[in-house]
Amino acid sequence: MQPHDLAIPILPSRSVIATTAFYRQFGFEGGPHEFDKDYAILRRGAVELHFFTHKELVPEASSAGCYIRVMDVENFYRSCSPGQWPSKGIPRMEALEDKPWGLREFALVDPDGNLVRVGQIIES
Repeated sequence: MQPHDLAIPILPSRSVIATTAFYRQFGFEGGPHEFDKDYAILRRGAVELHFFTHKELVPEASSAGCYIRVMDVENFYRSCSPGQWPSKGIPRMEALEDKPWGLREFALVDPDGNLVRVGQIIES
């Protein structure tokens, strides 16, 4: 039994194999589901992302995304190899920064155009 309620985003992917390879660079494990190779389940600690195959997906037109709230955004960000990724275009990784709405966060856009924001509440 899990200790709390949980939401798991399901995001589009042109290729779950390519998506799996991309997210492994950010510390995610897993891959295509054994019963459906057009579906992938990826985990990084308690974070879980699911992907379904959408071959007609146009990354520049995608509006899919999710927000991941973490306890240590600095550690998560450092493990994502900042500086290795462009800050514009697709894929990209935006800088970690304090936002006026009280969160310290960064954004990652994967090759399929999915926007994944990662952040934590700034303690006052």
